[in-house]
Amino acid sequence: MLAGFSVAIVLIPQSLAYSQIAGLPPHIGLFASALPPLLAALFASSPYLQTGPVALTSLLTIGALSSIEDAGTAEYIKLAALLAIVVGLARLLLGLLRMGYVAYFMSEPVVLGFTSAAAILIVSSQIPTMFDTSPPDSGTLEQAGWTLIHPDQWRLSAIIITLATIAVVMAGRRISALFPGVLVAVVGAIAYARVFDYEGSLVPELPGGWISLSLDLPWDRIGSLIVPGVIIALIGFAEPASISRTFATRDRIRWSANRELVSQGVANLASGISGGFPVGGSFSRSSLNRLAGAKTRASGAVTGLVVLATLPVAPVLENLPTAVLGGIVFAAVIKLIQLIPLITMFTKSRAQALVSGGTFIATLALAPHVERAVVLGVIFAVVAHLYREMRFASDVERHGGNLIFKPRGVLWFAATPALEHHLNQAVDAEDGVQHVIIDLKEVGRLDYSGAVVIKNVIDDLEIRGISVFVANIPDHSVRSIAVHLGGRSGVPDLKALPHRIRHQHSLRRRETD
Repeated sequence: MLAGFSVAIVLIPQSLAYSQIAGLPPHIGLFASALPPLLAALFASSPYLQTGPVALTSLLTIGALSSIEDAGTAEYIKLAALLAIVVGLARLLLGLLRMGYVAYFMSEPVVLGFTSAAAILIVSSQIPTMFDTSPPDSGTLEQAGWTLIHPDQWRLSAIIITLATIAVVMAGRRISALFPGVLVAVVGAIAYARVFDYEGSLVPELPGGWISLSLDLPWDRIGSLIVPGVIIALIGFAEPASISRTFATRDRIRWSANRELVSQGVANLASGISGGFPVGGSFSRSSLNRLAGAKTRASGAVTGLVVLATLPVAPVLENLPTAVLGGIVFAAVIKLIQLIPLITMFTKSRAQALVSGGTFIATLALAPHVERAVVLGVIFAVVAHLYREMRFASDVERHGGNLIFKPRGVLWFAATPALEHHLNQAVDAEDGVQHVIIDLKEVGRLDYSGAVVIKNVIDDLEIRGISVFVANIPDHSVRSIAVHLGGRSGVPDLKALPHRIRHQHSLRRRETD
């Protein structure tokens, strides 16, 4: 009870802020915070996972919808609810098909580049709110830039409220993870607005009353939401999966990615039917839940019930300065901007650093369509992997008339041209070579194409009067080699290879001596 209530008092103001990030009226965030955590608790495997509006999913939502409808309109609100249903169905289907391994599809460099850039976009989207300005309609970064270079448009009282909110929330974390910094900031800002007759922007009218369940949505436009919905389902699941996995490791308990997919799918279906928008797992609220003493999934249900109970009295938040919401978002996501790890990655792996950097730049350049940047990031990761696999290296040793050729790495169809070139170049560079020993000890994988190339090279060298032996064949490649080399004239049969290898080693020892 205590843990669930503690999370709820943080979730309520956060939901208002995250709803604005998604391009929706603030009260829609309350709808996305009531039934989703309540129903997710029935299916989740983690006892700590707290579901509801989160910053990254909110950013993905506006990215998916802004190109097909103007933000904040009645049709946009319905499309956000329909998008939540699409996300829910996708996650539910993946969970029922036991495809929880999709949580591992996004590589760490892609996640690092995307989350850092997304956090910059989220913070930038709140800068006009924190300074209480009205920049011209343009992109997120452009509006933030316009605000920063027009100090004459700043409202000093809004800036004071923003800084006070950030200070209270961040200082509260240092005092104790259980310190209700968000609640203190909200109550203090409402009191300030009433006492000093605050003239800045306030949270717009919040309708009281209960949630109304409805499927009266623009189903004829669902086709345009399927692709972004599936992308959000996959990208947004990375956070709850990481939360569950992290806490399961710390507490040495089991967790199930498939059950988390089902729980997140049900949560999004509930959000869509109740007029909300796509939701996910929150790391900060889940951490608070755990530290507050939660032991079972019931705490998530309590959170949903508390939010549900506060809906009729939501209008008390109408005197809340919007600058508070900007400060809450800033304090929540600023830690996601990890520029130092992005830079230091260049000293560890340039290929992976290019993946992170490319995803980072693409996310900023393609905003608000950040889901496209993730797709590009995955492509960058695949290209980097293929590039690494295509790199071919080899060592060559000469012992009298014997040339020992030692390829290293993976010999697959894309690397076979390099294998043939390196081997022929090694033979041509030496005079008087009588025997070539291809030592496969350092080969991690040898596929069918690699075996074919080895056969072709042997044929070419035998025509030149050079005997060829293959040594240390990897166990997984014996069949491929046998198909092409076994029983061929001038090539030792596989059964005789151990004797041949011993003979070759004795030759090397005599030459060395």
